[in-house]
Amino acid sequence: MRVAIPQSRDGANAMPHPSSQPLETLYPRCRALLGARRWERLAASCADPPGLAALLERTALPKGVPPFIADLARLEWAVHEVRAETIPPAVCLGSPTLNPAMKLLALTWRGLSAWRDAQKGKPALPKRGDEAVLVWKRPETGEIVARRASDEDLLVLKMTLEGIKPEEVAATGSIPVGAVDGALRRAAEQGLLLMPASRIRRDPAVFAACAGEEFLSSPVFTLQWHITQACDLKCRHCYDRSRRSALTMKTALRVLDEMRAFCRERFVGGQVTFSGGNPLLYPRFLDLYRAAVDRGFYTVILGNPAPRETIARIVEIRRPDAFQVSLEGLEAHNDGIRGRGTFRRALEFLDVLREFGIYSMVMLTLTRDNLDQVLPLADLLRNRADLFSFNRLALVGEGASLSLPGRADYVAFLAAYLESAKRNPVMGLKDNLLNIHRHACGEPLFGGCAGFGCGAAFNFLTLLPDGEVHACRKFPSLIGNLRKQRLAEVYDSELARRYRAGSEACRGCALRAVCGGCLASTYSFGLDVFSRRDPYCFMDRKTRAPATPGTVPRRDA
Repeated sequence: MRVAIPQSRDGANAMPHPSSQPLETLYPRCRALLGARRWERLAASCADPPGLAALLERTALPKGVPPFIADLARLEWAVHEVRAETIPPAVCLGSPTLNPAMKLLALTWRGLSAWRDAQKGKPALPKRGDEAVLVWKRPETGEIVARRASDEDLLVLKMTLEGIKPEEVAATGSIPVGAVDGALRRAAEQGLLLMPASRIRRDPAVFAACAGEEFLSSPVFTLQWHITQACDLKCRHCYDRSRRSALTMKTALRVLDEMRAFCRERFVGGQVTFSGGNPLLYPRFLDLYRAAVDRGFYTVILGNPAPRETIARIVEIRRPDAFQVSLEGLEAHNDGIRGRGTFRRALEFLDVLREFGIYSMVMLTLTRDNLDQVLPLADLLRNRADLFSFNRLALVGEGASLSLPGRADYVAFLAAYLESAKRNPVMGLKDNLLNIHRHACGEPLFGGCAGFGCGAAFNFLTLLPDGEVHACRKFPSLIGNLRKQRLAEVYDSELARRYRAGSEACRGCALRAVCGGCLASTYSFGLDVFSRRDPYCFMDRKTRAPATPGTVPRRDA
């Protein structure tokens, strides 16, 4: 597609832009090229600052002055205009909008912006030839950027100016719609395109007392999709071994289309996290994975170690954004939970992931019996995995036969984990209650379990093989079924709102936006997740400091 350049080359024909600044501050590079005496004579005859480029074209240039100086003047004036523009905040936008602090110039010299911005050495001189150049101000930093406009940039400008839908562009170019969505996303990341604020936002009436505005809205929505119950392991803490019939491919593709529409309507990026069972045992995994990639989603795989050939086929489609495997402690304990030989296979598989350049994550399910193995395992994984973290055991399914640590032991463990994490970069912060320790020590809060505290039915939903949708996979939290309902309908349901509001017991807590405890932990002890707080919580809400740890309530409490 071609896009018309919405600006004249001749600055004299552009709308006047008054400036009280001295001419030499508007055109510093032009002044340097002309020299002081020539500049003074030219400046004296320039009554209209925007018209300097036209004046330079009418003036016989003396020897030694580069012939591209008129285009340089256009570029420098555009920088001035862009710097003076105001960018509206995202909350004021109702739809994707071109950055008003942006100019598209039609120049007759190529490489001018690169030459102008070069700081060192002898940059290549501009060459004659038509070139479109973009000049814009980044919304977040105010930085002024000038560079050649790529075909992708021009496509995004045309789509936005003319209201062309990504589906139309994809059909015209015979490309996946996700490729077009990706172009729009990259334009937004660079600040060429302004996106409305995310509509995945916490209810201000519920989270009014929370610290940290940045944790109240999410830029990404995740569908954690358990596409199959089939698994090559029989872990002793498995949440669900029930038989569930998988969705047909037709229905699965409809789910992906609904997911894309949902994310576009809410102005967020979309991520599909494939899980199971073992998702790689799903008969049409590669087809489903390709379909997610074609729709432009971030992709993460939560699975078991796989042959190198399987990973190679996945990477041929597109490298996943991350691949997560599980370890439950050191070798003897892990193999007792997950099966003989699984520890060594997982470590070898981490090397395969590194070979393919895939971000590797290791997850541990924390129990009373492996509490003392977490830190030694983290040391073992240093320089071998990209991220290591843990989840508390949920006493659901097979996991009900295992035991959780005592409350005092757990609180002490969290403090030791945080201290160790300062020295071991592989150790990630995930459990929400870690924020209580950080708050008490005056350290910055982190995003908690899902990046925004408890993300159940907020910035993620869990989809089971048969279409059931749960607020969280770690405990029964059914809120709908995508065989019968649309994704947006499930997300906007009253029951989903109750889950993302969290427990009433957490109202008024300053840490609520990054915590909310763990609903699965509350459920594990037979407590009402909507009214009782996480039994392991040690936050004294009156003093806003850690309370003295006690004991964990019995499951029948």
